[in-house]
Amino acid sequence: MTGCTGCARNHRGYKYKVKLKFLCLRINYYLYILTCVSINAVILLTFRQLQVFLTVSQAASYSKAGEQLGLTQPAVSSQIRQLEAALDVPVFEYVGRKLYCTAAGESLVKSIHVMFDELRFLQSDLAAMKGQVAGDLNIVAVNTAQYVVPYLLTEFCQLHPKLNVNVRVVNRAEAIKRLNDNLDHLVIMGIVPEEKPLASLPFLDNELVAVANADHPIHQQKNLSVQDFLDAGLLGRESGSGSRLALELFAQENRLSLSPVMALGSNDAVKHGVLAGLGVAVLPKLGMLPELKLGQLKVIPLEGFPLRRSWCVVYPKGKHPTPSMRAFLEFVQEHLGDMDKFFCES
Repeated sequence: MTGCTGCARNHRGYKYKVKLKFLCLRINYYLYILTCVSINAVILLTFRQLQVFLTVSQAASYSKAGEQLGLTQPAVSSQIRQLEAALDVPVFEYVGRKLYCTAAGESLVKSIHVMFDELRFLQSDLAAMKGQVAGDLNIVAVNTAQYVVPYLLTEFCQLHPKLNVNVRVVNRAEAIKRLNDNLDHLVIMGIVPEEKPLASLPFLDNELVAVANADHPIHQQKNLSVQDFLDAGLLGRESGSGSRLALELFAQENRLSLSPVMALGSNDAVKHGVLAGLGVAVLPKLGMLPELKLGQLKVIPLEGFPLRRSWCVVYPKGKHPTPSMRAFLEFVQEHLGDMDKFFCES
């Protein structure tokens, strides 16, 4: 048995070495083709130059790219000049006052994306040889889920210190767009589109409750109907929000009219509007726990409330999970009971 185990281990090691060698060859190939000139130009290029170039192309501005990278505008310009000197072609041009990539620049953007993807795969494979999970994990969370994501990540990041986790908070419409464009590894959202081929893992109930500030006269009303509440100066989310969609679906199912007096761009903005006395709202309970405990906000008991949706970890069914994706999905699966218990006690 020991001999067989040793053979298997050696076989795995050989397989990884072959795979890594192949990846290195592919990276060298992309380095060569993105220059379209000579090996000498490849040597002159640096990853810093490529990173600066990619950031400028995405920001369409030297100054904005500098802010994102922590560089001065002259330093950014210097990196781009060195890159253009190595390639012997311009990569940016101004049309009027706007900055655009040249044809060579557009080609370079595509090649850099491919090359950086290869490097991420290489990093993951090197970590796998050591029994670790490394590389990037890009997560998009809808606005309501931002309250729970930190609790998911705290222990997860401790378990996988080599992993670089990036979280972007958006509304539901933007999350769906990013899913369609396959821009991220995983999306955390409430209402999963049924018409799309998506894999989803529900992990926690999201309760939407009706609230007003403690001094609102609505608390004195007797026999308050849902329609009375909705007509009491409703503050809502912007179009494309999952919270707004959940309330709209509830209103349609119960033949209620919905006319918010104001639309705000985040749940926190809506919450502070309620605290300031601008109106009433339907908000996720987890985003108001401190204010509810302090008595600054009060839940209004209404028929049909709270509205219950489940937060889910979502990704396209055809997407091949990376090691970082698998690690996160396994972690969530293993801690379903812990998360639910934590928030119930809160």
